[in-house]
This record gives sequence, C-alpha cells and structure tokens, in this order.
Amino acid sequence: MDLSKKDITILQDLAKEYMEVATLPVQEEKIKLWKSLNRGKMERPMVVIDQLPLHELNVNGELDCYVEDPFWRSIEFELRLSLYKWRHFPVDMVLDPFITIPKAIENSGFGIDVDREILHTDPDSDIVSQQYKRQINDMDDLEKIKDMTIVHHEETSQLWLEQASYIFDGIAPVRSSGGLQFHLGVWDVLSQLMGVENIYFDLIDRPQLLHGAASRLTDSLLAGIRQANELGVHNDIINTCHCSYIYTDELLPSSGEGKGPYSKNVWAFGLAQLFSSVSPSVTEEFEIPYITKLAKEFGMIYYGCCERLDDRLDIVKKIPNLKKVSCSPWSDPYVFAENMGEDLVMSSKPNPAYLAADSVDYDAIKKDLLETLKAAKVNNVNLEFILKDISTVRYQPDRITKWANIAMEVVNQY
Repeated sequence: MDLSKKDITILQDLAKEYMEVATLPVQEEKIKLWKSLNRGKMERPMVVIDQLPLHELNVNGELDCYVEDPFWRSIEFELRLSLYKWRHFPVDMVLDPFITIPKAIENSGFGIDVDREILHTDPDSDIVSQQYKRQINDMDDLEKIKDMTIVHHEETSQLWLEQASYIFDGIAPVRSSGGLQFHLGVWDVLSQLMGVENIYFDLIDRPQLLHGAASRLTDSLLAGIRQANELGVHNDIINTCHCSYIYTDELLPSSGEGKGPYSKNVWAFGLAQLFSSVSPSVTEEFEIPYITKLAKEFGMIYYGCCERLDDRLDIVKKIPNLKKVSCSPWSDPYVFAENMGEDLVMSSKPNPAYLAADSVDYDAIKKDLLETLKAAKVNNVNLEFILKDISTVRYQPDRITKWANIAMEVVNQY
C-alpha cells in the first residue's frame, strides 16, 4: 500500500468520528420515518439539504483534505462532507453505519462529448453558465450516439476493498458499493447535444428528428442498464436517489440491506427539464414513450427536477414504478397536491434563491414552507422537502443552518 502513515492516521481519525455519529440511535429513528413516508404512511414531512456550493462552505477549513493519494483523498472528502453536514444542518439525513468503498466501474456514456462554451461568475465555483454547440443536425448524426458500455475493473475494486479493510480495521465496517445509479433524463442529454432553443424549434419543424434522437439515446441507455445487470453492478445499497432518501420495505429496508445489484431492485431517476416551457401534450408525446421503456427496468422511480409538473401530473403518473415526483418552485403546490394522490410522495423543492439574496428574508422562507405543508396536509399527501441546487449563499454558510432550523420547526408542527 502506497499510503503514508500520516494519511492512514487521517483516515482512521475521520472514520472514528464518523462512526460515533453513524451508530447513534437517531439514525435508525430517521430510517423508520423515511420508510413510513415512502410506504405512503407519513408520520411527518421529511427534510433533506444537498447539492451545495462547497467552495463557499469551507470558511473554517472543515472541508480541507490532506491525504495525498487521489482515490483515498476522495474517501477523505466524503467523510469530511458527511460530518460537516451533520454538524451544521443534519435535518433528516441518515449516515450508514459503515464506510462505503466505490467499485471501479467505467461507463462509456453515449459516445459523444458535449461541446460547450462556459462563462464563470465565480472562478471558485463549479456553477457556470453554458452554451451548447449543436452536434445533432440531421438523422445521419444519430450515428454519433453509441450504445453505452459498462466495464467493471474487478481487480481494482477488490484492491480498494482490501485496502479499506486494512485501514479501518477495528474502527469501521467497510462495504463495497453496489455500483451504478442511472440517470434516465434523455432530454437533458439532448439539450447538451443540440441546444435548448434548437430543440424548441425542432419540436415544430422537425419532430421526427427529435423522436429519432430520443429513441437512439433510450436504446443506448437500455444497453448500459442491461449490461450493468449482466455484471451485477447496479447500486442496491445507496440510500439516496436524486437527493431523496429511499429506504423502503421492498428494496432497502435498512442500511446496507439491498436486494441485489440488479435494476429491478434499485431506484433510478428521470426528468425532462426543458419541457417546462412546452405544453403537457409535448411531454406526453416526446417524453412518456421513452421514460416508460427505461422505467420498466427498475424497482422504483423518482421523477422530475426543476421543471414545472403541476399541470401534467396525470401524464407523469403514467410512468411505470413511479414513487416520488418533484414539485419545483415553478409548480403551484396546491394544484400539485390536489392532483398528486395519496400513494406517491410529493417531493417539494423549496426555492434556493432566498439564500442567494443580498439579505435573507427568513419570514418568507417559513411562509413558503408552511404554505406547501398546508397544501399537502389538506390533500392528505405524503411530503418531503429537498433544498438543493444551492448555487450561492454569498459565502455565508450559516444561512443554510438557519434554513434547516426553520424547516425542522415547520415539519415538527405537522
């Protein structure tokens, strides 16, 4: 092992601190609450905070990493980030009582690289403005999209696991991750390969080109999904999907207790964000046939992200194995809840823009959360709040902590 004694000590000290938290009784209590929500018998709404402006949070060095080896530095960072979130805004997060070591899996993607121009507003941020160069211009260009291939470097996976067992011996159990979790959003991919405005024009001018592109990407994804099944590398022990905790009686009854690394036993997530600006009938024609083919392969589906869906829930609910649906700030929570039904989870996305203002209106944040809670309650809807896509907090991370405290106060009033 090339790790220095110093690096091993750093990892061991972090693991000790992590396990002190991960073995607290509250972890099992939170799992029970998540399972109640996910089976449609919510005890109270649940809260998650994720997708953070990490460069703005490290004001006191809590996220500084010191391990030199790149792979083990990534493990160090994951441990530090989990502990940071637990200290500052734990809300309803759950820490597994073991350290997860990833598998060495190579995913080819779609065989075509995104060509884009990038504009930075903050040189330290990975949140950037992007303009995509069109690469799919006609039916012949669909040949650029290749079948997704998955390769598992088993010897490397085994080496990492053996090293982890040595490093964390007597401190923390280690588990090899199940592997991959699939993103089924073919229209997000096409947005990058064609440009959003170009797609809007083609919906009218060249719909068959778009159907051809969506179909080709779907076939590529299916090839990857099925190859991952052959290799047994679907991640059946990961406890989140699209930032939402996914403990369920059927698939993940407790930490690490997956049902096997195959697509039928795991979650995947889909979305078609650019369709916020088109009619529901476009979603039905251009999204549902393709997401349906993909969703059939999985145990459960989380659908939606930042797009508006309150005006097309009847269409979205046609997706097979659907379990959770995103209610973004663009959706009316009352309309959404009225049309949601009692067997799915309304996954509310509170607006992160409140935290990006010159000064934060915490009263407005509380009012917004309470209105969504009221909408869910009067319609007997299962509800979770996921604060995500936080681009900036103006280098004031305590804003997130204050948001977390307000959110927990609100849900505990349920």
